[in-house]
Amino acid sequence: MALASGVAGHRARIDELITGHAIDWALERMPVVDRALLRMATYELGWRPDVPTSVVISEAVELAKAYSTDESSGFVNGLLAAIAHEVRPDGDKISARP
Repeated sequence: MALASGVAGHRARIDELITGHAIDWALERMPVVDRALLRMATYELGWRPDVPTSVVISEAVELAKAYSTDESSGFVNGLLAAIAHEVRPDGDKISARP
């Protein structure tokens, strides 16, 4: 419940981070599962410093492998790595908050 509330509460900034790193991909064109995973993982990267970066990314990638397209795991991995580099430039410290 906290994850869903967090995503909803920060959705504008989360979507801004995703679209800022999704070169040539509109958020609306992404598979629904990818979009949901990216939003949840971006929230965790930006607002949940207690969850290690590697855990956030690997869990999202595994879920993409299990529930989305064949290309989704690589897409999710690359996009989250770029977002993590922006919001956690010092490792697991956060800086995504406006």
